[in-house]
Amino acid sequence: MAGGGLAGLATALFLAEQGVDCLLLEGVRERLRPPRILGVHPRAMELLRSLGLEEKIRRLPSAKALEENNGIALADTLSGWDLSTIDEKYLLDVHAEPGTLSPTSWCLADERELESVLRDRAQHLGLLVEIHSELVSFDQGGPGVDEVTALVRDPETGEQRQIKACYLVDAGGTDGRVRSRLGIPFEGHTLGHFVTVRFIANLQNETRGRKFIMCYTVNPLLHGSLMPLDNSEDWLLHVKHDPEKEPLESFTPERCAELIRAATGVRNLDPDVLQVNAWAGEAKTAGRFSDGRVFLVGDAAHVMPPSGGFDAGTGVLDGHNLAWKISAVLNGWADPDLLETYDEERRPVCAATVEQAVLRSQDRRRLIKQSPEPPSSEIAEDPLVWRAARYRSAAVMPWDEGTLPGFGVWAAENDGRPGCRAPHLRLRYGGSEISVLDLFGRSMVLLTGPDNRPWLEAGRSVSAELGTPLSLYGMGVDLDDLDDRWPELYGVTAQGAVLVRPDGVVAWRCAEAPIFTRNVLRSMIKRVLRLDQPPADKGI
Repeated sequence: MAGGGLAGLATALFLAEQGVDCLLLEGVRERLRPPRILGVHPRAMELLRSLGLEEKIRRLPSAKALEENNGIALADTLSGWDLSTIDEKYLLDVHAEPGTLSPTSWCLADERELESVLRDRAQHLGLLVEIHSELVSFDQGGPGVDEVTALVRDPETGEQRQIKACYLVDAGGTDGRVRSRLGIPFEGHTLGHFVTVRFIANLQNETRGRKFIMCYTVNPLLHGSLMPLDNSEDWLLHVKHDPEKEPLESFTPERCAELIRAATGVRNLDPDVLQVNAWAGEAKTAGRFSDGRVFLVGDAAHVMPPSGGFDAGTGVLDGHNLAWKISAVLNGWADPDLLETYDEERRPVCAATVEQAVLRSQDRRRLIKQSPEPPSSEIAEDPLVWRAARYRSAAVMPWDEGTLPGFGVWAAENDGRPGCRAPHLRLRYGGSEISVLDLFGRSMVLLTGPDNRPWLEAGRSVSAELGTPLSLYGMGVDLDDLDDRWPELYGVTAQGAVLVRPDGVVAWRCAEAPIFTRNVLRSMIKRVLRLDQPPADKGI
C-alpha cells in the first residue's frame, strides 16, 4: 500500500479486517501537509463505524470543536453584513438526523487527527506501517507472474530495498508515478489555483456566535473564504491566485495579513501567519482504476474540488470496495476475475462524483455573484451522492425489474435492488439493538424472511461445497425487525432472500424461495464471485 493518507489507511484497515497482511508506506511529504478540515459523509462514517472507530473520531479535539458547525455563509466581511447562509435544495443540513436512512451521520474533523486514529488502529491490529518510506518503482513481471516487486527507499538514509507482494495499491502517496508508469491517463481539468493561509487571530467577536463550515467573503478588496479550525483563534483563508503572476513567494506575511484584514473586516487585526500553501483545484479521474495487480484508490484514482465534501469519503469507499475482493481471491473463494469489477464499479461512480463536486463549485460562484439563475438541474442531492450509488458489474446480478429512477449512477430510492447499498434496518440481535449494516464485513450474507428453512439448508450446503463464507440470518428468527420495514425496503416476501456482499452491496435478491433453492443459490453465488468462469491458469 503506497500512501498513508485517509484513503490508504482506510484501505489497509479494511484489508486487515479481512485478515490480509498489508505493508503501508507513508512518505515524509504526507506528514508535512497543511491542515485541512474534512467532511466525512454518512456513508464513509458507516464504514469507519464498521471498524469500531466512530466514537473515537467524534471525540477528536477538532470534531468536538466543530460538532455544531453547519452551513455555508456569505458576507462582505466577517464583521460586516449579518452573515447569510447559502440555502439550496441539494444541500442537506449536516446536523439533520439520519432517521431511517443510516445508523450514523456526518462528521467534521481535522484530516491529521482523523488519520492519527486510523494509524493507531492499524498499529493495534499489527499492520506494518513504515513512516519515511517511499515507493521508487515497481514491476509486475510478465504473464504467469503472481506477484509485484517494489523498490522502496528511505529518503533520510537513501537506503533501498525490494519488497515482493501479491498486489500493489496506490493511494495517492506517489504523486501519480504509479499511474504514469502504467500509462493510465488522468482525464479532466484544473478549475483554478489557490493559496491557503493558516493564521491565528481571535475572531469570536466577529463571528457573533455563528458556527459555519465556511464563510465566503466578497468585497472590492478580496474574494475569498474563511474556514474555522476551532471556532475561536485557528483559521484558514483560501484565496484564488494566478501562479504565473502571483507566485507563492509573493504571499509574504505582510501581504497575507492584509488579505486576512480584508476578509475579516478588522482593520487593526494583527494575525499570526503560521503557514502558506499553494494548491490547484482539479477535477480529474483516472482512465482506469486497475492494471494487472496494481490498483488505484483515493487521490491516485480521482481528485475533485472540495465543494460538497465528497473527496474524503469517496476514497474510503474505494478501499472498502477493493479490500473484500482482494481477500476473497487470496483466500480462494473467488476467481481472480472478481478484481476486474473494482474498476467496473468504482470508476463510473467516482467520475460522476467528481462531476457533482464541479457542479457545486460552479454553483458557488453563481451564489457569490447573487445571480438570479437557478442551480443546474444536473445537481443530485447530497444524500444520493453519499449513499445511493448503484453498481453495474459482473459482481451483481443484472436488474430485471425495470429502470430505477435517479441521477445517472445514483438511485432516487434505495429499495434493495442488486447493485445498491443494502438499506439500513434497526434490528435486535442477541438482546442488543444493531443496524443491519453491522452484519456485513467479512463474508457473504444471506438475509431471509421468517419462512427460511429451504434457504438455511441451501446456504449451509452451498457454503460447504464452494468454500464460500456465508452468514445466514432470518428476520423474525435470528433478527427482530424493530420497525417492521424488511419486506418494504428489500422487496421480498416472508419466503424471500437477499444476498449481500461483504461490502454491504446487494448482489442478488429473490422475492420467494424457488423450488430448487440450492441450485439457484449456488448458481448466483458462483456468478457473483466469478466462479462460473471456464478453468484457466490464473495465479492469485
